[in-house]
Amino acid sequence: MDLFSNLALGLSTALQFNNLLFCLAGVIIGTAIGVLPGIGPIPTVALLLPFTFGLEPTSAFILLAGIFYGAQYGGSTTAILVNVPGETSATVTCLDGYQMARQGRAGPALAIAAISSFYAGTIATIVMCLLSLPLSALALKFTAVEYFSLLVLGLLAAVVLAHGSVMKALSMVLLGLLLGLVGIDVSSGAPRMTFGIADLSDGLDFVPVAMGMFGLGEIMANLERSDERRVVSQKIRDLIPSWTDLKAAFPAMTRGTAIGCILGVLPGGGAALPPFTAYAIEKKVARDASQFGKGDIRGVAGPEAANNAGAQTSFIPLLTLGIPANALMALMIGALMMHGIQPGPQIMTEQPQLVWGVIASMWTGNLMLLVINLPLIGIWVSMLKVPYRLMFPAIALLCCVGTYAIANSVFNIWLMLGSAVIGYFFIKVGAEPAPLLLGLVLGPQLEENFRRAMLLSDGDFAVFVQRPISAVLLGVAALLILLLMSPTVFRKRKEALAE
Repeated sequence: MDLFSNLALGLSTALQFNNLLFCLAGVIIGTAIGVLPGIGPIPTVALLLPFTFGLEPTSAFILLAGIFYGAQYGGSTTAILVNVPGETSATVTCLDGYQMARQGRAGPALAIAAISSFYAGTIATIVMCLLSLPLSALALKFTAVEYFSLLVLGLLAAVVLAHGSVMKALSMVLLGLLLGLVGIDVSSGAPRMTFGIADLSDGLDFVPVAMGMFGLGEIMANLERSDERRVVSQKIRDLIPSWTDLKAAFPAMTRGTAIGCILGVLPGGGAALPPFTAYAIEKKVARDASQFGKGDIRGVAGPEAANNAGAQTSFIPLLTLGIPANALMALMIGALMMHGIQPGPQIMTEQPQLVWGVIASMWTGNLMLLVINLPLIGIWVSMLKVPYRLMFPAIALLCCVGTYAIANSVFNIWLMLGSAVIGYFFIKVGAEPAPLLLGLVLGPQLEENFRRAMLLSDGDFAVFVQRPISAVLLGVAALLILLLMSPTVFRKRKEALAE
């Protein structure tokens, strides 16, 4: 009965006129930045955080959430029409989506992408409703001991699931944890790594760091690439897919949704893992896999469903445990804290209107995406023709304005510019910056819960294995380490990422 009453509360919140407008604005902005390659939802959310200060927390979170899953949809448009993924998660859609467009089937490809996203979004919303209450009830039993173990598992998972070298990912997590220690130690009052700079007393603000690494750093890297985009010349038609297309795509949609719901919850999984996994599984289960990469509609349906389902279910650990599943969820934690809301299991009981309003808004947002985006294909195609060299000055200016507005501090702008240079360096050496942001956000929580656990146990480290939940979490973390040390698993991981 609680589930239905909570859903009623969520729908009544999401269907308020102002929240519908914010949801609409979020999904349109998200689609636009998903369509434009080289921008992405992380710098966009970081940029818009200061502008949400005057909003109600529920409205602000609905807007930011809409940007995230809207970007997952928009990325498929460029992948299909231009063979350039607007989002990393849409990379795999290029393989078959663009081939369909070259064959004059851009309309069915775009339609199946939209339908798959809506179908997956609907199922993911139901999954969120079913899992939120049990997980939050379990989380209420957590003490500092269990939270420390959970955070350790999350950071290790970020290393395992990150792209590229394990050592680079581990180094990024450790660097993020180190940066999270900057500031005044709350226990002793001693400054740590502040170098006498008063602006560092409260620690490094994660928003300028995120905007620098993911925003300006990406801009610097994108300016090196070719600005030429070849949009398919054929007229886009048949936006209502045939029964044959739907029949072929539906099993792939269902499998992709299941994969996305499972992998989206994993800490550190990122947005790219579900669609890549879904595509690989579709090729494995297909009786005839010869058409994959040549315009097979299953290669669009499965990844797009996994993409959207993964984006939505990544909110589950955030809303129930206060743990971010990826770098963008780390920004969402910052958004909650900026609005005076402490992330964690208590948010379900203290802010039910926010939690269930956001969950319900995901279904209304996906419906909006389905209804408004296919008729607006012409606008998105026109946006693709805007040269990137004309967009990046405006993006850089907005980043500077947004960074300054957070605390009216020029120091934040310098911090963002420094982070941009470092982020560009990481891109050039092939190190993914997302684990660093996770380490930066989770570092203070990790330290705080470790200290509390030590106080509760009088300094006895055995407390972490004496409590059952903590022991299980640390056991899974140890298993991940052992698997990574296995040459066979290491080789398979490398082959999977290469593919």
